Amino acid sequence: MEKSDISMEEMQKSNTIIKAISNYYTARIVGHKNLQISLLISLIANGHILVESVPGLAKTTAAKVLTESCGGRFSRIQCTPDLLPSDLIGTQTYNVKTGEFETKIGPVYANFVLIDEINRSSSKTQSAMLEAMQERQVSIGGEIYPLPEVFIVIATQNPIEQEGTYLLAEAQQDRFIIKETLEYPTVNEELEVLNRIESNIFEEREKVVSMEEIQYLQALSKRIYMDESIKKYIISIVYATRHPDKVIEPELAKYVTNGASTRASIAFMEAGKAFALINGRTFVTPDDIKAISHSILRHRITLSFEAMADEVEVETIIDAIIRAIKTP
Repeated sequence: MEKSDISMEEMQKSNTIIKAISNYYTARIVGHKNLQISLLISLIANGHILVESVPGLAKTTAAKVLTESCGGRFSRIQCTPDLLPSDLIGTQTYNVKTGEFETKIGPVYANFVLIDEINRSSSKTQSAMLEAMQERQVSIGGEIYPLPEVFIVIATQNPIEQEGTYLLAEAQQDRFIIKETLEYPTVNEELEVLNRIESNIFEEREKVVSMEEIQYLQALSKRIYMDESIKKYIISIVYATRHPDKVIEPELAKYVTNGASTRASIAFMEAGKAFALINGRTFVTPDDIKAISHSILRHRITLSFEAMADEVEVETIIDAIIRAIKTP
């Protein structure tokens, strides 16, 4: 299976960079191992991540810790219903003294953009942000401004208190390479949180890796080998989300109203390579694809209202599909 041209020295350098980021993260964030892996995948794949949980589970803190470990430009946008597209991407202002218009670049022009509670911004503002995410550029006054090469949006979403909010449409959620959900910490984890806050662990803000090293990881990830059989495995999984009645039991298939698009296949490939690199391998295995299946598909499969009534989770559908598809 292994046909990569990546040398041992390159992998050693990669492992050192990833370990430095991981150690920085785990020293400050308790638990949420899945979130740590998803953030690393987004970082290496240069993709965007959507994080959903009830308030107070350190979504914003985790995003800030990751970006602090890497340096680079960081901006945070707190979404509100009155937030305008120009508040994100920038605008032109008239300078009375010079008699000319001046361009003011918005907070989207950064390496890491944390969009807090994206579902509280209007649909128009969400669309402007999603366009920047997809095109990796913004247009102000007819001028095109390319966004940085390392450009990662970390959006958080609150699933409760939906009154007066604007839920992201399924097609818009597809722009995020990964969606991660968080659960409440255990009693011991919550105790550790209090102890770390008491010891001022968050006072240290020295970066441990450079932006050049992040770009090194991103370039190396593209060279990770993925066998043709793994690609066909990915396509079979994504196809099954579109035609679940042909793959899984009818009592589960009936809950699926829409499956995943081709973006899911691309996300599987890019995230699979990043996940293999995180685990110190130069090739992708079927287990890598299985490990990231929830994160890749949970926001790309639409369930019916009947599923909500019967308390059927999207992860249940994903697991059924993974069990049904033959592993190469």
